[in-house]
Amino acid sequence: MSREPAAAGGFEPGGEPGAFEPGAFEPGGFLAEMAACSGARVAAARCREGEAGLRRRARETPPAPGLRLDGFDVIAEVKRRTPAGRRLAAVPARVAARARAYAAAGAAAVSVLSEPTRFGGALAHVAAAARAASVPVLRKDFLVDPYQVFEARAAGAGGVLLIAKILDDRRLAEMLDAADEARLFVVLEAFDEQDAARLRDAAALSLSVPLLCGVNARDLARLGTDRARHACYVGELPAGVPRVAESGLETPEDAAAVAALGYELALVGTAAMLADDPAALVAAMIAAGRDARRACASA
Repeated sequence: MSREPAAAGGFEPGGEPGAFEPGAFEPGGFLAEMAACSGARVAAARCREGEAGLRRRARETPPAPGLRLDGFDVIAEVKRRTPAGRRLAAVPARVAARARAYAAAGAAAVSVLSEPTRFGGALAHVAAAARAASVPVLRKDFLVDPYQVFEARAAGAGGVLLIAKILDDRRLAEMLDAADEARLFVVLEAFDEQDAARLRDAAALSLSVPLLCGVNARDLARLGTDRARHACYVGELPAGVPRVAESGLETPEDAAAVAALGYELALVGTAAMLADDPAALVAAMIAAGRDARRACASA
């Protein structure tokens, strides 16, 4: 796919792969830190394995399960820590069992944090979940280079999360091209109205893989959540594209509320990690969301 580059974010056109400029977008704190760390990881990974070899491994990796949606669905997450640093679980010992439990409860996909600096994640966690789960695994990270998209596929992932705010138009187009080539579905994430406008542009592209558009309720200044953002920006998301409510969802009632707003999916992380019975929580949230969607359709 051919697209015109545009300078609107953290990468200089023509710059080195993975060369991120902290402070080239607002806010300059948490996301800039994460993107800079991600760029450093790309540079180190390229020293260990060239992109040609990585792409070959990605092509040779068996296909991931397809993403199947049914009115309202949950993407259930595996992570060790929250953005604010709260420790959640000893994931390495439990990631496979957790992924299997989420899938058995009806989750449409399993999201796995692979960011190591702040979240204690690893690409190995993605691979472990992909081996265990009967549904696709989403690599959730602060991805800044197409190289990382191919890393995800080589680890067995079926999808990747892309954050619009840390990718300028040129780099976002490259990331979408890479996902298309790797046959990975994409969750494209917005934090505000400006991001949502860019998601509408992305949704107009001709992709052969599923594109989902999400609103993250995370307050990037405080790293808390503001669920009013889900209501504020749902109408700004592109029409005809599955919409994902992210962050701050803890109960079946929360799932019903975002379903009533028009979201087709909820991404549930911290609540699932802290639940006494995470599979039961996931199943209850799916049921509540589907009930709410049916009620809206019949109203």
